[in-house]
Amino acid sequence: MRIGITCYPTYGGSGVVATEIGKELAIRGHEIHFISYAIPIKLDATSEGIYFHEVEMLNYPLFEHPHYTLALATKMADVAVHHKLDLLHVHYAIPHSVSAYLAKEMLRPRKIPVITTLHGTDITLVGNDRSYLPITRFSIDRSDGVTAVSEFLRKLSSQEFALQKPIVLIPNFVNCDVFQKTQDANHRKKFASADEKIIVHISNFRPVKRVTDVVEIFDEVRHHLPAKLLMVGDGPERYNAECLSRNKGLSEKVVFLGKQDSVAEILSVADLLLLPSENESFGLVALEAMACEAPVVASKVGGLPEVIREGIDGYLIAPKDIKAMASRTVEILSDPEKHRKMGINARKFAMEKFCSTKIIPLYEEYYHQIVNLNQ
Repeated sequence: MRIGITCYPTYGGSGVVATEIGKELAIRGHEIHFISYAIPIKLDATSEGIYFHEVEMLNYPLFEHPHYTLALATKMADVAVHHKLDLLHVHYAIPHSVSAYLAKEMLRPRKIPVITTLHGTDITLVGNDRSYLPITRFSIDRSDGVTAVSEFLRKLSSQEFALQKPIVLIPNFVNCDVFQKTQDANHRKKFASADEKIIVHISNFRPVKRVTDVVEIFDEVRHHLPAKLLMVGDGPERYNAECLSRNKGLSEKVVFLGKQDSVAEILSVADLLLLPSENESFGLVALEAMACEAPVVASKVGGLPEVIREGIDGYLIAPKDIKAMASRTVEILSDPEKHRKMGINARKFAMEKFCSTKIIPLYEEYYHQIVNLNQ
């Protein structure tokens, strides 16, 4: 099939998932055309079967801001015609599904099916803003197919928008060959000494991720066992987390690594992942850590209970309960046998339920279903 994919190219879950879907589909012989304002951060546009089409915006004196939604719709229609696309798959409802709807209307009477994948904040934040709710509902309803990355998000989307259209659950996934624990002791030495446990947090450092809580949790943990905290990512809360770390005298133990192209390399040496978010529609980084045999201590919110099994792969705690999260972290890391079993369980669960080899065929099947319905 010839598939057009649109996503945000920035550092974030929806863009990472969309990029990985495209890469996996290309490996399976499909022709993939990414359409966005920049190349997604994890995409190699020179790979076989993958093409990138940049959306260029017109700067005109009467326009206070560039009209990306319109420019994207025009580019989608152009790529669909000249590359004979079978469908458009857009990730994140606003504005991508709106642009896809406009492109579809522009191309009539030719039919180009549109599939929208909902990832989380496009529904929980943007979609529920009073000014965006009607257009979000409209664009989802006008999509030929809709998927959500977790059962939590599927139900929430249907309820909040009173949708008549069915939403299909196709969960996020992990490449189990890329994300796995390393046995290379020298690689681990890059981040910590032999006697230190490696705790990792990865996010976009937005307020919802509660990155200062990560530092507070680590401050409690360090009084019980030697450890290093690797903070991966960047965003508005990084400065506050760095200040808190310095004020607590943790500068030598908390390392801010910024955005990283290969989080698999870091997670391969992780002993545990901390994810104290206020909300997570799925929690992709938790799944990636689990594939690397790292137990997860996270908030019991959103879609995380679908990924982490309480007491088996890690622990789920009420948000903002720093002491409980610290206690569970110490419990896991101070008991080698429990840590080992949880890691093995986590890897096994990731491989059985969320491996890319199991999820990508679900997308292929859904693509064929939607295309056949629109012929």
